[in-house]
Amino acid sequence: MDDIKIDQELVRSLLDDQHPDLAGLEIREVDGGWDNMMWRLGDELAVRLPRLTRAPALMRSEQRWLPALAPHLPLPVPTPVRVGEPSALFPETWTVTSWVAGVPADQEPISRPDAADSLAKFLRALHRAAPDEAPANPTHGGALQTHANGIEGWLAVLASDEHATAARRVWDDAVAAPEWDRAPSWIHGDLHPANVVVADGTLSGVIDFGELCAGDPAADLAAAWVLLPAGTAPRFLDAYGIADDAMIRRARGWAVLRALVLITIGQMWEQGLPGGKRTWGPAGRAALERVLSAA
Repeated sequence: MDDIKIDQELVRSLLDDQHPDLAGLEIREVDGGWDNMMWRLGDELAVRLPRLTRAPALMRSEQRWLPALAPHLPLPVPTPVRVGEPSALFPETWTVTSWVAGVPADQEPISRPDAADSLAKFLRALHRAAPDEAPANPTHGGALQTHANGIEGWLAVLASDEHATAARRVWDDAVAAPEWDRAPSWIHGDLHPANVVVADGTLSGVIDFGELCAGDPAADLAAAWVLLPAGTAPRFLDAYGIADDAMIRRARGWAVLRALVLITIGQMWEQGLPGGKRTWGPAGRAALERVLSAA
């Protein structure tokens, strides 16, 4: 989308063109976002426009599946309420969603232990059997072995050899665990601190379902260490209730991988590189400390 100026004026024009009943609401740009740019629309809605090449396909997936899943989920999610179609104003799909109130957890980490119960309840509700036509996403919900060729590169971002050795030990154990051999379940696929929101120290919503797919629930269980306060993973796993030893081992491997990705993107910001995020490095280091201390 490099050749398109995506700004408030464009958002207003798109609403005027396709959803004129919403065009009079106040529009305020929201900082953040990776694949999409977002604006608050009035008090209860948001507008999301894709800005990366891969983003429209992910948005179409959200538009199709999230309205059916959202009513069964015990936390607020950005449910699509209007779909924007490609036009002369903008060549890709776009979405009006419900607004999910809260502060992203990379800016305000979860601090209350009871968030473990909320997250477990949410994932139990989400992790239902997925239909045959549900999207597949091997890099976010498939076997950990998918990432085996790249793990050395991710581990290289760790300045401490001790941390790298410990992280490699957790990773090797996760890859050696039995793979998921049951029917794929719905998973979020991308639970990291920028994709959940916090209010009063606890989890208040889950956002960005672009990687939603049918896969191994262990990919989401990694959030026990990536999102929750230190020492609360056992409470989360008890509340979730159906994670066997192999799932927990795989989940720790996913947690190491997610932490390394966060650290890498934080380092990109420190080096002034495009795509870097200031808040992701500290979030990744905290996540890595939690999963290694539990190993």
